[in-house]
Amino acid sequence: MEQTYSSSDFSDAPELPDNAIAIVGMSCRFAQVRGIDEYWDLLRNGREAIETYSDEELIAAGVSPALLRNRNYVRRGAPLGDMECFDASLFGLSPRDAAIMDPQHRHFLECTWEALENAGHTPQRFDGVIGVYAGSGHNAYMPYNLLTNSKLVRDVGLFLLRHTSNDKDFLTTRVSYLFDLKGPSINVQTACSTSLVSIHMAAQSLLNGECDMAIAGGSSIELPHRQGYLYEEGEILSPDGHCRPFDEASQGTVFGSGVAVLALRRLADAVEAGDHIYAVLRGSAINN
Repeated sequence: MEQTYSSSDFSDAPELPDNAIAIVGMSCRFAQVRGIDEYWDLLRNGREAIETYSDEELIAAGVSPALLRNRNYVRRGAPLGDMECFDASLFGLSPRDAAIMDPQHRHFLECTWEALENAGHTPQRFDGVIGVYAGSGHNAYMPYNLLTNSKLVRDVGLFLLRHTSNDKDFLTTRVSYLFDLKGPSINVQTACSTSLVSIHMAAQSLLNGECDMAIAGGSSIELPHRQGYLYEEGEILSPDGHCRPFDEASQGTVFGSGVAVLALRRLADAVEAGDHIYAVLRGSAINN
């Protein structure tokens, strides 16, 4: 990915604004994209990451032949390619712990670590307090993959399955626990604006002196995976399976899976530390 700023670009500035936030680390995973370099390449080349599924793929994914015969069924989606993969050993987790954890939590853990590495500030070496602000989407993993396994429910117990491994309330606190982070750990839930609100709250936390670096982002993985959807006129979904944002030909959206994480610092701190700076946030606000 092309660099935007280095700390030296700010060295001649007479005075840095005291309310500016620097983006010093990034990580992402989307359909057909693994990392910020691949995402930048997709954007620069105008490629569409939404996939078309064959009838054989859809039937294998559990879609009924009757639904496939419905003329309003759209055979398109934006799945996360390696949704089921996870490096449990990196976080000191057992294979069973990983297997019962919501994939949204798994990928958020990995992306958080990647964002910290990308920033050049792993938790053990960062001299300061790190906070976490993020949210996740609807958890379909538990009803589809866990509660249907009666032996697993008996062996592990419903409490552990429901709370520590799958509940939205533990997305950020698990990161703080596993990485030994001491800053605020706040789960944000504002539907489609969750990640943006997380960034706003993280920026405010930095400006208020509650932490010295903040992780902000979100995780959403659609399950069942690799299925299309039934188009209904007047609803939000696209009738042809294409997204055309800000275009007069736009007809609707297509839901997909993805994870994105930013590492944020106060601009003055980032410049002093010699961090690579991707962009500077000069202000933010929220409303309803």
